[in-house]
Parts: sequence; structure tokens; C-alpha cells
Amino acid sequence: MSEKEETLEFKLDRTNLFLEETFTDLSGNSVTRYTPVKPDGTPDKGRRVVFLGQTSVFTPNGALPVHNQINAADLPQALKRFPEAMQEGLQRLIEEARALQQEEKKPPLIQTPESRIIVP
Repeated sequence: MSEKEETLEFKLDRTNLFLEETFTDLSGNSVTRYTPVKPDGTPDKGRRVVFLGQTSVFTPNGALPVHNQINAADLPQALKRFPEAMQEGLQRLIEEARALQQEEKKPPLIQTPESRIIVP
């Protein structure tokens, strides 16, 4: 084991703690609520609650996880906005996949070294 591995430290940012609660329909869809808390576990009213939606889209190659932040003030609003947020997340995945395909289609950049032959 190297010295670098032995001195590895794991730290938790005590100023950015959240209580995580997941609400699911037991069919693969879920909304997770992240409630900001202080280091003692009490709610931190100075920061806003964050909602994250998660689902899976089934493709011929298997399940494709889709997730996206949901802009909502409370759980009922997050549940209402879930479909739209998942559609936006799926659209982003499609755009990223298309960009990767375009990148793969580009011919490889092969740099040839300059000649060192000196012509008088």
C-alpha cells in the first residue's frame, strides 16, 4: 500500500447536510426530498428544500435511469411536476447521446511529426 492511500481522509461537509426522504409508487418512479439540516439534525430554515425525481426508461439494451431536479416548493407540487421533470431529463440524455454519436463520427485527429530533413 502506498503512503498516499494510507493518508486518505473522508470528510463530510457539516455545513451542507440534508435529510433524505424517498417517496415511491413501487413501480420504479420516485421523488426524493432533501431537507436541509444543521449539524445537530434540526431543520435549517435558511436553505431551501431540494426535490429530485428518478425513473427508468426501458430500451432494447436494458433500463436507462433518468433523473432530474424538480423545481417545487413542497411535495404535492413536486409530484405534480414529476412528469415534466422526467421528460426534461430524458431529453437531456438524448441530446448527450447524440452529441457523443457526432463526436464518434469525427475522423481521428492524427498528428504527424514534422520532418527533420534539412534541404540545402
